[in-house]
Amino acid sequence: MRKFVALSLCLAVTASLAGCSPSSSSDSTGATGASGNADNTSAVDGGNTSGEIPTVNLTMWGAEEDQAVLQTMIDSFIENYKDVADITVQLGVESESTAKDTILTDIEAAADVFAFASDQLPDLVKAGALQSIDELDAAIQAYAGKSVADIESANVSSSVEAATYNDTLYAFPMSADNGFFLYYNSDVLSEEDVASWDNLLAAADAAGLKVGMTLASGWYNAGFFYGAGFTTGLNDDGTTSIDFNGEADYTGVEVVQAMLNISGNSAFLAVADGDMSNQFASGTLCAGISGTWDAEAAQQAFGEGYAATKLPTYTVAGDQVQQGSVAGFKLVGVNAYSENAGWAALLADWITNEENQALRFEQRQIGPSNINAAASDAVAANVAIAALAEQSAYGVVQLVGNNYWDPTATFGEIIAQGQLAVDDTAAIQEALDTMVTGVTAPVE
Repeated sequence: MRKFVALSLCLAVTASLAGCSPSSSSDSTGATGASGNADNTSAVDGGNTSGEIPTVNLTMWGAEEDQAVLQTMIDSFIENYKDVADITVQLGVESESTAKDTILTDIEAAADVFAFASDQLPDLVKAGALQSIDELDAAIQAYAGKSVADIESANVSSSVEAATYNDTLYAFPMSADNGFFLYYNSDVLSEEDVASWDNLLAAADAAGLKVGMTLASGWYNAGFFYGAGFTTGLNDDGTTSIDFNGEADYTGVEVVQAMLNISGNSAFLAVADGDMSNQFASGTLCAGISGTWDAEAAQQAFGEGYAATKLPTYTVAGDQVQQGSVAGFKLVGVNAYSENAGWAALLADWITNEENQALRFEQRQIGPSNINAAASDAVAANVAIAALAEQSAYGVVQLVGNNYWDPTATFGEIIAQGQLAVDDTAAIQEALDTMVTGVTAPVE
């Protein structure tokens, strides 16, 4: 049976909403004093009204590269609430990109608090893995001194939309930089060179260098189809709607022909998913498509020439078309089975607040979703974040089902390996049909 320790439990204990409202007695850290509101504690620990400081044990998962900064946040969280609870937080490693798969293997065994990519939200909600943040509003107000509405207004609206399902908030926005754009060496390439794939590849070839991009991924390769007006969508039954083998502004075949012209150029390098940083370090690239997570690798590789911009245009049926991308966010959720859901919500709120989003940017160069943190001079001056913002006008929030990923990755690998001829439209159409059949297959 699910253990939802939140507003509903607080109401059951106190039989009064007032018992879960913030007390007027608060210290400078925002922790509410016990005097005059003994039931505030019940909002976060399941009904402790003894007056004793409760012992709270939480687990949290985050990316391996974020462990140091997360531990700093945990330490400050424990310090902030030390007068109202004896808190222990066990920090574990789980990538945002694989969080859903690990969590859904055994939801009850998953961490109380975890970070995940925004496109995983629908599946996590449908599986009952996420506690509604709306239902934790009382706990957040009682101790953090703010409401869920305050959290929503503090973050860019698109990140809040990504954290919402069926008009219910299910996660805390953490970052707004989960997208891709073009890094390049400005000592080798000009702004004119990087404006189009045609010029980019010609300039790279002249310099004896290459342009890298991951094709064997439905996250990256979909950008060509999105740019040409095609769409994907997530159906209620978990299947994916996709029209890549049809007609939008152009035909699917024409888009694939454009991709083949790019991938078949001797200056193009197909990079395995997750290997772009190594390719930057190899010195063979003068440009590469990736996200903010590879900013340091690109900067080290290009030195004084380090630069970034939106994705180039590409030639489709003789026209220049702006390459699209996926606009995504990273979110922090509370496990629906958490025995300390109120405290878990406070921890999730803490690690995603303005100060800690600013700290995450300072230490990890991760773009904030918090409006105030994103407005800082440091963020505005960041090369990678500025490029992502430029590309965001052409980004699509990609919501797809589980059956989307393998067929689109296989299709991208076929393109990367040059297994299709540009002029063989029948074979291209067959490959598109095969991919779409796999993507739209019923969910087992």
